[in-house]
Amino acid sequence: MITAPIARLISSARELSDNKKHIDIKNIETDKPKTEIDELVKTFEAITEGLNENLNEVTRQKNQIETILQHMTDGIIAFNIDGNIIHINPAASRLLKITSQKNSFDTIFKTLNIDINMEKIIYLENWTSTEQKVNIGDSYINLFFAPFKDENNRPAGVVVVAQDITEHVRLDNMRKEFVADVSHELKTPLTSIMGYAETLLGSEYDADLQEKFLNVIISETVRMTKLVTDLLALSKFDSDNTNWEKTEFDLGELVKHCQENLQIEMQKKNQKVECFVTANVPKVYADKDGIERVVLNILSNSIKYTGEGGAIKIYVGFVYNDAYIKIIDNGIGIPEKDLTRIFERFYRVDKARTRSMGGTGLRTFNSKGNIRQK
Repeated sequence: MITAPIARLISSARELSDNKKHIDIKNIETDKPKTEIDELVKTFEAITEGLNENLNEVTRQKNQIETILQHMTDGIIAFNIDGNIIHINPAASRLLKITSQKNSFDTIFKTLNIDINMEKIIYLENWTSTEQKVNIGDSYINLFFAPFKDENNRPAGVVVVAQDITEHVRLDNMRKEFVADVSHELKTPLTSIMGYAETLLGSEYDADLQEKFLNVIISETVRMTKLVTDLLALSKFDSDNTNWEKTEFDLGELVKHCQENLQIEMQKKNQKVECFVTANVPKVYADKDGIERVVLNILSNSIKYTGEGGAIKIYVGFVYNDAYIKIIDNGIGIPEKDLTRIFERFYRVDKARTRSMGGTGLRTFNSKGNIRQK
């Protein structure tokens, strides 16, 4: 389309020159040469328009890809065949602590103490581990290495994807810790139950001693039942299959009822417990059993961690459109360093101190992140 019109123009020019034809300039300008030039101009315009469209499309796609890479939370680094960086997004620089001095494959990963060979990734992809996990400070990063090829299907370099898995590692550690805690909580009462049961079977004792042993067995059984109940409740909340039965009820009466249920525990420790309804609290619309469970848990914790003769105060009030329950005690409290972690599932303050009192730190949350149980 481009060369044929030009060839015809050259041929016509040579023919005119060789034959020395006398042609009217007007005819030359308006006849075949003009037609050929018009076709050439139109052809170039069509080519230019097509090229502009292609360039615009390429530019648009390039901008889209750059925008995606710039705002990805995962880090992306592309290395050419020589191991030099040809592209890196901000997430990669942040996650891998990459500075301007660290600009090559070997420099970056040797600094991170990662034994990885670029040539093996490119040429021995099927026999080389392309995934690595590295600890950088307080973060855990998962690295995935993948070779890429050029338009001629020849090796062109390596792309590295860096993913922050710190939260996954933390949750996995919490899960392992929780399993260990639950195992301990179950093993202790089971050992006591087995020991007292074997003692009763092995010898004859008077009625008073038998009753004492049986009370210990019952107490340990209740402790296990409570733990299993908490685990079942946690599982039910997590599966989000809970059917909330909402009704209108008096919050002040519910709190006083919870106080009465725990009265025996308070008397055992000679604790002074007072309940104050500080305002005319209207009836609330909620799941009564769920609210009662929350209050009982918090109040029982307050009793458990407050010493002999301690004081516990309960306040029920109403501010604007919100009803509230506030429980204050003079017990051992929570150290300031642990305050930021009190809403972590399964977390317990000073396990050595709290294990003798039982509990696993179970909490559950609804889909919006509000506390369901504490």
